[in-house]
Amino acid sequence: MRLLIIEDEAKMRGALRRGLEAAGYAVDEAEDGYSGLSRALNDAYDAILLDILLPDIDGFEVCRRLRRAEVWAPVLMLTALDAIEERIAGLDAGADDYLVKPFALGELLSRLRAIIRRGRPPRPAVLACGPLKLDPATRAVSWDGEPIELSRREFSLLEFLLHHRNEVVQRNRILRHVWGDRPDEQTSNIIDAFIKNLRHKLDRRFDQPLIETVRGVGFRLRCPGEE
Repeated sequence: MRLLIIEDEAKMRGALRRGLEAAGYAVDEAEDGYSGLSRALNDAYDAILLDILLPDIDGFEVCRRLRRAEVWAPVLMLTALDAIEERIAGLDAGADDYLVKPFALGELLSRLRAIIRRGRPPRPAVLACGPLKLDPATRAVSWDGEPIELSRREFSLLEFLLHHRNEVVQRNRILRHVWGDRPDEQTSNIIDAFIKNLRHKLDRRFDQPLIETVRGVGFRLRCPGEE
């Protein structure tokens, strides 16, 4: 088994290498994001240990670029940041697991075995509706090849609508899937606000209406030529 460590702190990098080699792994090292990205793009690894706080590009961006390049080696992110937002950002960037420093070598090895056992995940299919395309793997959205910037919640909402394109989707289903909240007046208004944002970025921008309001029920994303 061959691993890549991308970690800028020499002391931590050395300790990781010694522990992993003692456990029987072959180990390569990189001390910053760009050199780690280069290694991962040009060599095959069974897993990548990726620090988030790197001196050039951070671990989130390294992971995103790897997934865009269709490098699907399992990624275990290592960081001193314990905020839930950081964990979510790491997983959204394409990481497979997340470990907060300081950690025990035994836990690191256990998590590595788990993600290696699961293997490289299959690449999710790109979702499309006419010229609109959404790539769940890279979290990229485009219209006729032109990128569209969406927030994390806007992306989740559009992804859900694309999975159910040409269907009328009830508000309660959207709430449970995108927000995980029990339906009430406040969260219902949140849906309307995010639908408005999507329409502004999609329908009005490209002069082709896609998202339809079904009064009293929910919403439908209509794809030309598929109905």
